[in-house]
Amino acid sequence: MLSENEKYNNFVNEFSQGLYNLKMENPFSDYIFLCVGSDKILGDTYGPLVGEKLKEAFKNMYHNIEVYGTLEEPVSAMNLEKTVQEIYEKFTNPCIIAIDSALGAPNCIGNIFVSNTKMQCGKGTGKKMLYVGDISIKGVVGKDYKIPKYNFSGLQSIPLGNVMKLADITANRNL
Repeated sequence: MLSENEKYNNFVNEFSQGLYNLKMENPFSDYIFLCVGSDKILGDTYGPLVGEKLKEAFKNMYHNIEVYGTLEEPVSAMNLEKTVQEIYEKFTNPCIIAIDSALGAPNCIGNIFVSNTKMQCGKGTGKKMLYVGDISIKGVVGKDYKIPKYNFSGLQSIPLGNVMKLADITANRNL
């Protein structure tokens, strides 16, 4: 099993490489962190927790970085489409970095995966949500039972401490 520092280093390397590859293909005007999830379900708080931490980290620092999706103002199934539309109306050529919790094999729990592809949010619980992101970051918070109602139930009993560790690694906090 990887240590927290090893997980962080792996995540930083994957994210940096993904961002570099995208930037070489298309010089973006702005970088948007779209942190998807709900504060009402423990296992789904990964996105809003990361959003909360990133918003604080970027406060007063960068003019072309925005964070959508925090504990106070979550982006979830209820407002994802509207939020994405708002981003494209507000920014000329944004790079959207989509962040969401995910379910996976037991040996993947606690890992963070970065991909230069869009992600479909809500997939594990059977929700038909948008594919979003130029880069996607998935924090695996629990086991994928392959049955949406079991996955939804499982997300409600994920230990908050585990989700917080993933959010800290993603936002580089307290390591």
